[in-house]
Amino acid sequence: MHLALTILLGAIAAVWVVGIVAIARGVLSMPSIYDVEPLADAACPSVSVLFAARDEAEKLREALESMLGLDYPRFEVVAVDDRSTDATEEILGRAEAKDARLRHVRVEELPEGWLGKPHALERAYENSTGEWLVFTDADVHFEPDLLRRAIATAEREGWDHMPLLGRPKMFTLGEKIGMTFFGVSFMVGLRPWNASNPDSGVYVGVGAFQLIRRKAYEGSGTHRRLAMEVIDDVKLGKMVKEAGFRSGVARADNAVSVHWHAGILNMVRGTEKNFFAASAFSVARTAFHITGLLMMCVFPWVALALTHGWARAFAAVCVALAIGLQAGVAVEFGVSPLYAVTHPFGAILFSWMLARSTVVTLRQGGIRWRGTFYPLDELRRGMV
Repeated sequence: MHLALTILLGAIAAVWVVGIVAIARGVLSMPSIYDVEPLADAACPSVSVLFAARDEAEKLREALESMLGLDYPRFEVVAVDDRSTDATEEILGRAEAKDARLRHVRVEELPEGWLGKPHALERAYENSTGEWLVFTDADVHFEPDLLRRAIATAEREGWDHMPLLGRPKMFTLGEKIGMTFFGVSFMVGLRPWNASNPDSGVYVGVGAFQLIRRKAYEGSGTHRRLAMEVIDDVKLGKMVKEAGFRSGVARADNAVSVHWHAGILNMVRGTEKNFFAASAFSVARTAFHITGLLMMCVFPWVALALTHGWARAFAAVCVALAIGLQAGVAVEFGVSPLYAVTHPFGAILFSWMLARSTVVTLRQGGIRWRGTFYPLDELRRGMV
C-alpha cells in the first residue's frame, strides 16, 4: 500500500515539476501592454467598445465613466440594454445625451435561437463602426491609456485577436481564496501563452477585454456562430483561431479590472451556468476535472500529514510548488502571498462549484440565464 502511494505521489510530483517549469517559461513569454509605448494620435485606428448590459445599474455608472474616460482620439462605446428591468436604460440614456461617443440600443424581445448575451453583442457589433472591436462587460473598469497600449501591442505582435489578463478586485476572504485559486487553474489548465502558436490547439477568450480586428471578427462568423454558446467569450477565441486568424494573450495588470462577484456565495451562484458548460456539458469530463483537481491539489496535502519516507517527500514537493504558484498569482493580483496556503480549500471550492453546476443543470434540464430558460439539448447543439 505504501509503495503504491509513493509511486502515485511521485507521479503527481513529476507533473507538478514539469508544469511549473512550463508555466514559468510561458508567463515570462507573455507580453505586457506596458512593454510598448502608447500610440500617438495619428497612429490610432478607430475602435468600438462593445458591451451588453442586463440589470447592471449598481455597477454600470462607474464602469461607463472609465470607458468614456479613455484617452483615445477615435473611439465609440456601443452599449446594448438586454431587456433590463432596473435603471440600466435610464443610466445609458442620460450618459448618451451627454456624450456623443456613446450609442445605446434597447433589446425588447429575444429572438428564437439566441442566448441573451451573444444576441446583445451581435446587436452592438451591427451598430458599430470601428476598425477594431473591444468586447467587454458592463462592470469592467479601464485605465485611460488602455486602448493606446493594447492596440500598439496587438500590432507589434501581428495579432488579429488579443484577450487581456487584467486584475480582479477582491474584498472578502472568500473572494480572495476563490480568485487566487482561479488564477492558478487558469494558468495550469489553459496555458494561455500557447494561444499565439498557430500549431497549438490552445485558444483563450476573456470576457473583461477582447480586442479583435473587425475583418477577423467578420471572417470568423461574428456572434451569430455563438448564438447558443454559454461561454461565448471563451469560444470567440476558439472560432477566431479556427478561422486562421492570429490570436495571442497579453497582460494588462491594473489597466483592466473588475469585481467579478461580491462574496463567495455570489461566486458560486454566478458560475452555476458556466462551469458545466466549460466541461462541454459532459458528465464524464466533469468527473475527470474534479478528480484531477482533488488528486493534484488536495491529496498531496493530506498525504504530507499522513505518510512518511519518500511518499512524504514527494507530497512536500507538490505542496511547495502549489504554494509557490499560488503565492505568485496572489502577488500578481495584489493580495497577500499568504493566501497560497488556502490552495487545497480553493480546489475543494472549485470542485464543489463544478459539481453543483453539473447537478443543477441536469436537474433543471438546462440553464436559466438573464430571465430565460434554455433546454440542455439546445445548448449542446449550439456548442462551437
